[in-house]
Amino acid sequence: MRKIRVLFPEVEAGLGHIMPLRAVREVFENKYGNKFEIITMNFFAEAENKRVQKFGEFLIREIQKYNEYPLLGYFATINMEFWGVRLSNWGTMQFMVPFSDIQGTKYMKSLKPDVVFSTHWATNYYAEHIKKNKPLTILYCPDASMNTLFMYGSDLYLISMQGGYEKALKQYKKLNENNFKLVPFLIRNEAFTIPQDKYENRKNLNLPRDNFTIVIAEGGYGIGKLQELCERLTKEHLNLTIIAVTGKNPELCEYLKTLEVTEEVTFVPLSYTDRMLEYIASADLFLGKSGNIIAEPTFFGVPSIITKFATTIEENIGDHYINHVGSAMVEFETDKIIEMVKDFIVHPEKLFPYQEAARMYHQHFGAEKTADIIYEAIKKKYPTLMINDEEEED
Repeated sequence: MRKIRVLFPEVEAGLGHIMPLRAVREVFENKYGNKFEIITMNFFAEAENKRVQKFGEFLIREIQKYNEYPLLGYFATINMEFWGVRLSNWGTMQFMVPFSDIQGTKYMKSLKPDVVFSTHWATNYYAEHIKKNKPLTILYCPDASMNTLFMYGSDLYLISMQGGYEKALKQYKKLNENNFKLVPFLIRNEAFTIPQDKYENRKNLNLPRDNFTIVIAEGGYGIGKLQELCERLTKEHLNLTIIAVTGKNPELCEYLKTLEVTEEVTFVPLSYTDRMLEYIASADLFLGKSGNIIAEPTFFGVPSIITKFATTIEENIGDHYINHVGSAMVEFETDKIIEMVKDFIVHPEKLFPYQEAARMYHQHFGAEKTADIIYEAIKKKYPTLMINDEEEED
C-alpha cells in the first residue's frame, strides 16, 4: 500500500512564510512521519520552468520594493482589497508573469501530492487548480488577517490571530468553524530549546552581562531604519549592546562593520546567523519593522518598538502586538526612537508592562496543534488509505 504524499512547499517572500512552514513540517514529521511520504522543497527555486522561476523572483522583488517604498506597498495591498478575491488573484497570478500560473500548476501536479500544506497563497493557488486528483489543500496564513490572496480557495484555512479569525468569519461567507481553525502561532521549534533567561543567553553569546541590549532587524532584507539607527546609536556614550542583523543584505553588514563605535557601546553587526533566536532572547528591547518577526521577541518576553509598516498587512500585524497583545510600541521617527532607548536605559521599569504582556501571551505559540489538525484532515480525506496504513502497523 502506497503512502500518502504530503507536500510542504517553501516560498521565499521574506522569511515570514518559510519559518512557520518549517516549524509545522518538523513537528508533523516527528509525530507522523512513519505514516506518510513527506516532501519538502523550495518551490520556486527548484522549478525547472523559467516562468515559474520568474514568478518566484517577482515575489522577492515585490517584498523588497514594498520595504523600500512603503507607499507602494500600501497601494498594492489596498488595491487588492478594492478589487476583491477573484480579480486580485487573476491579476497577481496570471497577469504579472504571463503563463506562470499554467506552468506553476503543471509543476505542482508533477509532484503528485495528495496533500499540500502552504503558508503562502501562491502554492495553494497552484494546488487548487489541479483538476484531476486534486490534493487536499491546507492553507496557514501567518499574518494578522486573511488578505484577499489567501482567500482564493482551500479545503482548510488556518490563522493564529484571534482578531483576524473573528473578522474573517464575518467577512467571508464560505468560512465556518469546520473549514477555518484558530491555531497557535507557528514559531520556530528551536525557540522552545532556548533559555528564557536573557543573562544566560548573553553568557552563551559572549555579550556583556549588564549592558542594556537591543536587537535591530528590518526583515529578511535589512531595508528600513537599521542603518540610520546604527549610525546614530554607535556614537552614543551609553552602556549599550547593539545586535544589528541585516539578513540577506551582506553589503549593509560590511558597511556597518566600518562604523566608529564609542568605547561604551558593544556593537555586533551580523548578516545571516543561525543563532538569531538566542540574540533576541538575550535582549531587553527589539527594534524593527512590523512583520511576523515580532512574534519572536514576544515569545521571549522582549518588548518591541515597531519602526515601520511597509503594507497594510504589516500594519495589521503591528496592531495585533500593540493593541491586542500589548508587547509592542510604534514609533517611526529616528530621533524619538533613540530618545526612547535612552529613557528605557535610565528607567527600565517602563518596559515592565510590555514584558508582562508578552509573557502572558506565551501560550499562543507552537506547531503541534497544527500538525495534529493536518493529520486529522488527512484521515478524513483518505480514510481507506489511512485504515490500511494503521492495519499494517498493527
